[in-house]
Amino acid sequence: MPTHRNGSIHIYYEEHGAGFPILLLAPGGMRSAIALWSKAPWNPIAELAGRFRVIALDQRNAGRSSAPVRGDDGWHSYVSHQLALLDHLKIERCHVIGGCIGGAFALGLIRLAPDRIASAVLQQPIGLDGDNRSAFHALFDDWSRQLAMTQPTVSDAEWQAFRARMYGSDFVFSVDRGWLRHCPVPLLVLLGNDLYHPEPVSREIVQLAPHAELIERWKELESLPLAVEQVRHFLERHTPSA
Repeated sequence: MPTHRNGSIHIYYEEHGAGFPILLLAPGGMRSAIALWSKAPWNPIAELAGRFRVIALDQRNAGRSSAPVRGDDGWHSYVSHQLALLDHLKIERCHVIGGCIGGAFALGLIRLAPDRIASAVLQQPIGLDGDNRSAFHALFDDWSRQLAMTQPTVSDAEWQAFRARMYGSDFVFSVDRGWLRHCPVPLLVLLGNDLYHPEPVSREIVQLAPHAELIERWKELESLPLAVEQVRHFLERHTPSA
């Protein structure tokens, strides 16, 4: 079982295929894990491993990965272990595909290390729209209640501080609109359309980012094959030459 160990942080990951690397950041909120790709409308591992080197991981304290929880945890904590995994695998540059919360992870990763990301696909990214903040708080609280049994030294105040760093800001939570206006990395957004993945958030990402494209229809059975082909072509178009 491949696991990257960095002190007390253990990150489970898998590799599939060969070629220019793609880092997959799975859907599932705080439970973002490899297994959830099989429940998504399409599975990038199955669809892209024939052309790319696909690296998928369980985020910290999700699936088979584990890490201590601290009150100063936030988006930066996740980005740090994503970069550490790329370093471990000696990957200098890659594409990123993020589903759901993975879209926010991907944008946070680009903000910190733009030179290491060739392009990013954001599949129905999460974001704040109207009164949905409480929905994200509820998901976090459900996850943290279960995790707290294995992290007995973490205080209620630390859990609350962690939650505020994850879901206390606006827009896509991990980056702000001002940064996105200058995002140097090409983005392909697959439109969201529900409480956790609001359509206005997807559209605003495309409006703000200088190098962004939108796929509006992709979930329906009749639309999915073409959408997957568009994703593949987008990645190939932005793959650096050898």
